[in-house]
Order: sequence, then structure tokens, then C-alpha cells
Amino acid sequence: MVKRLLASCLLLTSMGMMAQSQDDGLKEIDLDEVSVVSTRAGEKTPIAHTNVSKEQIAELNSGKDIPFLLSMTPSVTTTSDAGNGVGYTSLRVRGIDPTRINITANGIPLNDAESAQIYWVNMGDFASSAENIQIQRGAGTSTNGAGAFGATVNIQTAKPGVKPSFGVDLSGGSYGTHKESFKFSTGLLGDHWALQGRVSNICSDGYLDRATSRLGSYFVQGGYYGDKTMVKFITFNGWEKTYHAWNYTSKYEQSLYGRTYNSCGEYYDAEGNRRYYGNQIDKFHQQHYNLTWNQLLTPMLSLNVVSHYTHDDGYYEQYKVNKKLYKYNLTDENGSGKTKSDVINQKKHDGDFYGFIASLNFDNKQGLTANIGGAWSSYGKSHRGKVLWAEKAVVPAGFQYYDNDSRKTDGNIYGKVNYEFLKGLSAFADLQYRRVSYLMGGFSDEYDDDNQQIPYEQQSIYNFFNPKFGLFYQINKYNNVYGSFSIAHREPTRNDFQDHVGKQLQAERLVDWELGYKYQSPKFTAGINFYLMNYNNQFVLTGKLNEVGEMIAESSGKSYRAGIELEAAYQPVDWFRWDVNATFSRNRNKDWTVSAVDGIAYENTLDQDDPDWNSQGSLNLGSTKTSFSPEVIFNNILTFRWKGLKAQLMSQYTGKQYMTNTGFDYAKVGDDYVKMILSDYFTNNIDLSYTFHWKGLKSATIGATLYNLTSLKYDNNGWAYCEVGKDQNGTPYAWTTDLYESGFAPQAPIHFMAHLSLNF
Repeated sequence: MVKRLLASCLLLTSMGMMAQSQDDGLKEIDLDEVSVVSTRAGEKTPIAHTNVSKEQIAELNSGKDIPFLLSMTPSVTTTSDAGNGVGYTSLRVRGIDPTRINITANGIPLNDAESAQIYWVNMGDFASSAENIQIQRGAGTSTNGAGAFGATVNIQTAKPGVKPSFGVDLSGGSYGTHKESFKFSTGLLGDHWALQGRVSNICSDGYLDRATSRLGSYFVQGGYYGDKTMVKFITFNGWEKTYHAWNYTSKYEQSLYGRTYNSCGEYYDAEGNRRYYGNQIDKFHQQHYNLTWNQLLTPMLSLNVVSHYTHDDGYYEQYKVNKKLYKYNLTDENGSGKTKSDVINQKKHDGDFYGFIASLNFDNKQGLTANIGGAWSSYGKSHRGKVLWAEKAVVPAGFQYYDNDSRKTDGNIYGKVNYEFLKGLSAFADLQYRRVSYLMGGFSDEYDDDNQQIPYEQQSIYNFFNPKFGLFYQINKYNNVYGSFSIAHREPTRNDFQDHVGKQLQAERLVDWELGYKYQSPKFTAGINFYLMNYNNQFVLTGKLNEVGEMIAESSGKSYRAGIELEAAYQPVDWFRWDVNATFSRNRNKDWTVSAVDGIAYENTLDQDDPDWNSQGSLNLGSTKTSFSPEVIFNNILTFRWKGLKAQLMSQYTGKQYMTNTGFDYAKVGDDYVKMILSDYFTNNIDLSYTFHWKGLKSATIGATLYNLTSLKYDNNGWAYCEVGKDQNGTPYAWTTDLYESGFAPQAPIHFMAHLSLNF
């Protein structure tokens, strides 16, 4: 309560900075843009980026999460636990996992400060409140919040508009999926005030068994607009209730029970019948408050000040089978903790995130722009573990088996300049200093070899200097070329600390080189971007899952990602457009080592004279392919428009992905094999819609989208575990003990969503 009151006081204090007057909202400078101008890439910023407009978002926004709305942009891959793009989904860019992608809304961090994850399930239908989205690939420009190691996704929320409006968006389709969204805007009231809002509901049964999602959200903003001043208050919320689908399933299990088999919540009753726990769910709520002041100080100088506060709370509940009681601080009636028992546990957390953001922005309209800015934030979170029931132990009411708290503070200052010092030739410089501190204490839910609960004590401070430099040359009206050099750093996440308890983890370091060329004419545009990303201590996904289904990451030492990104668009006539993009990449760990210390065993005893064997029991596999990093990604969009009719064919190809960093496609199980890769896949979607105008309607659109037209059976995520040994010839190979040591996230066959949009 004290934290909430403090955050409210901070917001009210900021409101005292309001100012005066405005007309119809058509100004020399769009005051809404001031919120994002300091962290956005402009036309002459020498980095690879893609802008997605409000119209492009709306055309595909029939219920799937934001990652799937961005899936046709370069170098992007997506995942879906439930198999149909609703519920727990994620976005990867250039093969880099979501915890290394910085995501902001109006410059305010959206990544969870601890895990660095963005849980789109907590932000149902947020796309309906987006004005536009910019994806910066690579290190990107300086931003706020978690460091960007693969991309920066910058969302600008919707503008209120000058005139009153009201809209209804309705969707429904396969697997019980439906979305209802209602929007309104008052337009300008009294030439100065505006109010806008949205409320949404999304439900789905999911493609996998019991993979249900129930998502609710709202977005409200009210603002004062003057000639030189804008003060805007935004609040948005999201709540969700989803049934777990994060175990994934082995190909062997799918052969027994079908592709939709979901093992989460599975147990056997006293008669040996297979059952599923009904409350195997996670249930979370997230509430955001933002207060923004944008001031035009002079025709060339503007100021942006933001205060923000977010509260989140919730839990997930699990039925655990055959677990030793001591792992829950319990004993049986004889006082033994080694007895195995079925257990129902509940893990809860609640957190408060608050801070300030400010930037001073200069543009002389003659080729010189400059920004000075910074941010400070604090995040506190409490974690509690409860046992609700145990088959072979008496559980006291309200019993907690672990309790820990954490505090993270994050501050940064930066300066940017872009200067056209010769006709057509601009230089870009961006310098950022960032300081991050972690403080964590209490007991974890892990136990040592002596069955003693491991204390969770961690105190770490990281200081980062992140310089970025580049050149942009406008050769002529149609051609430009650019290049950039960037250094970026990234602190470990809470999961990294938890998965490596007791270790002082090194920060990640990235040196990013980008070189690009773009041609643009009225009918044809094309571009090519080369990138080389050299890493020190890059944390890459190992393929293993922790107890709650989250991916475990491990430092890969020295590694790199290199690639070519191609884009083109051709519109020979008004009614036809062809868009295509492709990425060809090489992603390598330079010196991947597996060791017995990390839980890797060897099937054969190695000779001590073997050059690959060392005294620590480690086997060096040399250069290996980086997990979950396809080397080919291809997207193709054909768009036909005639009067109000629109038809789009969208095709996607994603190359093979390794689920471990060992470089092996399969692991031996006796005379059989376990698959450890995600096979490449090629899918096709078609979207059909018709827009018309009628009495009292600004517009009405009716349509349908068909996904996975060929009913391809493919997987877009998974996990795998293997051990590594050497055969009699000394050749390394992967092996495991059973057929369950890899799991896959099957995606839905052909399915559809119909949609209706009415705008008044």
C-alpha cells in the first residue's frame, strides 16, 4: 500500500507541470510524437529497422497476439504454446530469445524488470491501442529498460483524434477463439481536451488439449492539448487466466496420444485412471499508469517528461507427481522427507515498478537533430511458494515452503546527434551510460545434496558504457547507403541467477556491425542489410527447461551471428503489390563445451591423453550451431485490392532450428533415436476482406483469415536434453536414456478467424 501511495504521489507531483492552450491538433510538430522521438530511428538513422503502421496492424488484428502480427517482418520467428497464436506466445529476432529484446510503449519499458520477458498474455489486444510499431534490429538506438541484444520493439500508442469516433471489432473462429473489442474517442473537447478508450475480451480453447486462454484488458487515455503543450494520462490493464501448455510433448507421446496431447496437470488416481488437475492454471493481473508532459519550448526544441507506475500480481498452480517431500519442507507421518508424494503447489508473486523518463530534443530543420535523455526506475518483487495439498503429508494452513524478495534499480543517461555535415552525408553518434543493481534475498525453492534449502542471496552491480556510431549517405533521390558500429551490454536476468545459484555472472557484451543499402522509387523499393554481431558471454538457450517450463540459458563464451537481410516491394499498378523479405544467417558458438559438472555424463570413458578431454571432465565440441537460430527465413506477401475488396496471400518459410547447442540432429536411445531439432516449415495464410461505407458508418469491414492452408504438421518451439559421448572411433555423438528427452510445440492445422469491424 505504501508503494502504491508513493507512486500516486509521484504522478500527482508530475501533474503540477501542466501548461496551456491548443487548436485543432494540426501543429508544426505532432506533440504525441515527442514521447518516442528520442528512442526512435528516423529516416536517416543508420540502423536496420522496420515501421509497421496502424493500418497494417488493423488488417491482421483479429485475435492473435502481437508477435504473430509482426511475424512477416524481417528476421522474425514466433512461438505459441497453445498452438494457435493466442495465450503464451513469444517473438525472436535474428534467433535471439525474448529476454534479450527490448520492448517499450511510448518509451516506457514493458519487459518485466526481473525476467526481462514480455508476457503478451498480460497485454491482450494491446495491438488495438497501437498507433504504430517500430522494430530496430541489432543493438538499435539507446532506449530505456533492458538492454537490446537482438532487437528493440518500440510501440507508440494510439492518438485520440480530432473528431469523435466509436468502433466495434468482433472476431470468431476455430478452437473456440473469439475477440470482442470496443473503442471510443471524444475528439477534441473545448479545443483542448480529449478522451479515448478501449475494452477487449479474448477467449480461446487452444489447439492443444485444455490449452485455454481467457484474456481481458482495457486502455484509457485523457489529455490536454495546447499550442505548445500536451499533458496526457494513460492507464491500461490486462488480466489473464490460462491453462498450462508449456511441457510440450515428445514425438513418442504424440504417437501414443495424438498431436494435441498436453501432459500438464496429468496424474493417476487410486484406481490407476489418468486424470487432469482442473486448476493447473496461471492467473495474473497487470496495471499500468503513465503521465506524460510534452512541451514545445521553441520551434526547434521540445521536452518530454514521463512518470510511470506498474503493479502486477498473480500465481500459477501445479499438480506435481511423485516428488520428494523435503523439496517442499515437508515430512511424512514418520518424519521422513525422502518419501515421494503427489503435491499441489502454488507459486505467487507481486511486484511494483515505477520511475521517470525525460528527454530534451532538438531539430533545426536543416540537417541537425540532437537528443539528451535518461531514465531511472526501481522494481521490487516478492516471491512466495505455497503447498496446498500433499498426498502423504499434513500441510498446515497457509504453509509456505519458500519466500524471497528482490529489488532492481536501473538508471541511464544518453546523448544522440545526427548531423548532415555534407550534402546528403550524415553522421550519427549515440552515447549511453547505464547502471544496474540487483539485490535478492531469502530462500529459493532449490535444495543442495544434503537436502538443505539453498539461500537465495545475490547482490550485483553493473556499469555499462554503450557507444554507437554511424554514417548515412543519400546518394540521390532513389538511393542511399548506411553503416554503423555499436557496442551494447546486457545484465543477467533473475532466471539466469536462479539457474546458476551462487555464481557471480558476467554481463554480456555485443559488438554490432551493420551495413545497408536501399533503393526507393514510386513503384519499386529494395534493400539489403549485412550484419555481424560478435558476442562475449552471450547467454543462449540450452534446450533445457526449468521446473516451471521456462528455458534455461547458459553463457556461450565467444560467439557470433552474421547474416544478410533482403527486402523488396513492387507495386506496378494500384490494385497489386508484392512484398518479400529474406534472411540468410550463420549463428555459431565458437567454443561450446559440455561438462560433467553441468550434468552432462559420458557413455564411454575417455582416454586422459585425448586432446578433447580435460581434467575438469569437459568435452570441447568446438564451433557449434546456436540453438533456436534458423539460418534461412523467408516471407512473401501478395496483395490485391479492387475498390473495397482486399485479398492477401502470406507465405512463410523458417529453416531448421537446433534445440541444443551441441550441433546434433538426433540423440541415440539404444537402437532408436530422439529428435533434437525443429524441422524447417513453410506455411501459407490467406486474408480476405471487403470494406464499404453505409449510412451513419465511416467504414465497415467484413472478412476472414485462413491460417496454414496446407494443414502442415509443424512445430515452432520445443526443448531437448542430451548427453554427449564418444564412440569407439573417438567421434562425438549425442545420446540419452529414454524417448521422452525432447518436447515439441505442435501448431494447428488449417484454421480460420472471421472478423467484422464497424467504425462510426
